Amino acid sequence: MNQMNPSTSNNMPRYVQKVTSQKNYRHRVPKKDHLVYDATGVVLGRLASIVAKKLLEGHTVEIVNAEKAVISGNKRLIIEEYLRKTKIKTKTNPRRGPFYPKRADRIVKRTIRGMLPWKKTRGREAYKRLLVYIGTPDHVDKEKIQTPPDVRTIEDFRYRLITVGEVADRLRK
Repeated sequence: MNQMNPSTSNNMPRYVQKVTSQKNYRHRVPKKDHLVYDATGVVLGRLASIVAKKLLEGHTVEIVNAEKAVISGNKRLIIEEYLRKTKIKTKTNPRRGPFYPKRADRIVKRTIRGMLPWKKTRGREAYKRLLVYIGTPDHVDKEKIQTPPDVRTIEDFRYRLITVGEVADRLRK
């Protein structure tokens, strides 16, 4: 007696049936709140890790005052590191990249991108839900702006700070 499997009843090859029958629901993240964070005086790495986690959870995140976020450490070494990154290029074709940002909002956005699984679909979808601004745009609700939870601010440090805006100014010179 020849029993037919319902999945093989049509005349398609088995490998085509497998591909067409699988549905990928893993990357569909339900929409959640719209968060607006103020980066004033917040350490960039800590802000980036919190925002990356929120993005992966499905939140849409806006960051205002990106130029006022701070990077802790020796100013000279931080600027040298960013300058070194911006000068990397391929000798055969310099237009191929990698490209590193020189504007404050793009520096923050690139830092957050480094904490997302960028090569996977869910990381790219999360990155699309991120908006970063220099200053505070008019369309952002002033009441919704909040400081990210559990982050270190300028008050926690006594010295060795540089703002992202200062780094951006040095990169553009």
